[in-house]
Amino acid sequence: MPNGDDAITVKVLTGIGQADASAWDACAGPDNPFLCHAFLSAVEESGSATGKTGWQPSHLVAFDAAGRMVGAVPAYLKSHSYGEYVFDHAWANAYERAGGSYYPKLQVAAPFTPVPGSRLLLAPGAGEEVAAALITALERVAKRYGVSSAHVTFPHAADWARLGAAGWLQRIGVQYHWDNRGYGSFDDFLEALNSRKRKAIRKERREVADSSVRLHTLTGDDLKPEHWDAFHAFYLETADRKWGGAYLNRAFFDQLGQTMADRVVLVMCEDDGAWVAGALNLLGTDTLYGRNWGSDGRYRYLHFEACYYRALDFAIERGLKRVEAGAQGEHKIQRGYLPVETYSAHWIADPGFRRALDHHLAEERAAVAADIAALATLSPYRQSD
Repeated sequence: MPNGDDAITVKVLTGIGQADASAWDACAGPDNPFLCHAFLSAVEESGSATGKTGWQPSHLVAFDAAGRMVGAVPAYLKSHSYGEYVFDHAWANAYERAGGSYYPKLQVAAPFTPVPGSRLLLAPGAGEEVAAALITALERVAKRYGVSSAHVTFPHAADWARLGAAGWLQRIGVQYHWDNRGYGSFDDFLEALNSRKRKAIRKERREVADSSVRLHTLTGDDLKPEHWDAFHAFYLETADRKWGGAYLNRAFFDQLGQTMADRVVLVMCEDDGAWVAGALNLLGTDTLYGRNWGSDGRYRYLHFEACYYRALDFAIERGLKRVEAGAQGEHKIQRGYLPVETYSAHWIADPGFRRALDHHLAEERAAVAADIAALATLSPYRQSD
């Protein structure tokens, strides 16, 4: 697929296995584990993200005149809007009430993963012409497939700006991230909080510590099939209760453990020899990403300990810069995770529908920005900081 520059050619792949792993990872970079070839292979080869589940891989890869891969985009043809965490169900309903067909749509994302990162993946040394070629190719693919729309969810600000400059509609959301301010210990972090929040966290941690539950932070060779068996059961129970269905199957966790064990940080909770809860994190270069949690629901404060405080312990010990706790949950603020903007960009085929969404998104951006500003005033950190 030429893109107006004879030096760059973009191809569409119907599976991540068609991409050279080392070339893909050179474009994705080492920072974000959810963009690497191994993670995308795990969701596809396990059957979690396939055409049968409404995630038909349609990845873009860009090559220069010498045949070197210089860019890539993780993309999927979607027949629904589940597993994305940037909600457009109301858009779909409105478009279909007006007589249109919203699905399929083209989705640029790491499946089931509300983690910000690059979406226009550029090889080292690749210039802006490669990013422009990828954007043009996304629009051409969307037109060729005849889809209603294309969506890039959770891009970094640079990609969001590129897409906005290309005429894509821009949307913002909110997540909660924790920044390491050079803490040498968890107590150092607590000292940065106001006294009321500091006491509350100490009370929560003490109650878990005084219980019969013991927590284990597992990574690399420490991960065993029994841990994945237990965690998958917790994941299924929580997914069924909260979402009405699980996105990730058991085979996914097996492959994750086989190919990415050194980037997995699994906090497992044990009581009297039985696993009772677990929290899954993935490790980036300088960030720990909290992903999934599950439990049998019997233990007070265990969710906060396993998901938030043990993540901070790990980050401080490893000298990581950040812990990202994912979407939703204002309760994270009082535990040191502060609100930050997240982004998405949207190409809409129908001009009338685009105009309506453009007006809606302008109002929504102002409202979300105001919400983030209001949430920031709830910061638990001492004002002197």
